Amino acid sequence: MTSFQQARIDLGSQLRQLREAARLSGKDLAERLRWQPSKVSRLENARQTATEDDVVVWATAVNASPDTTDDLIRQAIALFERHDDWKQRHRSGLAALQEDIRDLEARTKLFRVFEPSLVIGLLQTSEYARHVFRKVRRLYSAADQIDAAVRVRMQRQEILYDRNRTFRFVVTEPALRTRLAPLDVMRGQLDRLLAVSTLPNVEFGVVPFEVELPSVPINSFWIYNEAMVGVATMTKDLVLRDPDDIAFYVRAFDDYAKVAEFDESGRDVIIRILDDYRKQSAH
Repeated sequence: MTSFQQARIDLGSQLRQLREAARLSGKDLAERLRWQPSKVSRLENARQTATEDDVVVWATAVNASPDTTDDLIRQAIALFERHDDWKQRHRSGLAALQEDIRDLEARTKLFRVFEPSLVIGLLQTSEYARHVFRKVRRLYSAADQIDAAVRVRMQRQEILYDRNRTFRFVVTEPALRTRLAPLDVMRGQLDRLLAVSTLPNVEFGVVPFEVELPSVPINSFWIYNEAMVGVATMTKDLVLRDPDDIAFYVRAFDDYAKVAEFDESGRDVIIRILDDYRKQSAH
């Protein structure tokens, strides 16, 4: 067991003890917090990482002391900011990681995402996601929870239809051409992008091959509101909160957005790739 997972188990156990001391069932607490009962269970059983916001409202609901609340907050922040080894984290389960991401997204109003390598998770079809998770499982020796991980990833996508949120996605053309699934799955995935790109609260841009890039696209990154940046590497999941770091990635995103094709021009790039896939299928 990793130190990260052990710390998550310890925090979940403390949360359960506080709930039980307050003589509340999991369902009672969920009703007070206006959560799904499953979230209480996931946090207590270390299948999801409790955030600072989670422990604050939990502590308030069970009338925890200020000292106890402060300690829970410190633990939650330490968990959230850890740069943990991805191979070890994935052993806690693909679905658990998706739940953590889903909870973070629920607190975000403005999403800015740059992806140079694959289709962004919030935009993936179930079949494309399944092939991606299979590769993740093999690379990181992750727990075999592919069906559950796909299900949670699809549930995450419901947020796209919330008009109170804004999504700005920029991908490179190679991200749409990288063969992570069979041709029929890739075609279905591109059809999905054509549909999502028409949503009124979604901006979807493609950086085509022929433009000069403003910088080397080394990593994908997600900017959550103005508060945090997530940067994924092969072995580390970096969480950046420093204002200078956030400003740097905002500038980087804006640079890529300036050379990307949006709206009909962006869809023309996708259609061109679709035509190439159809020609390959014909052969």
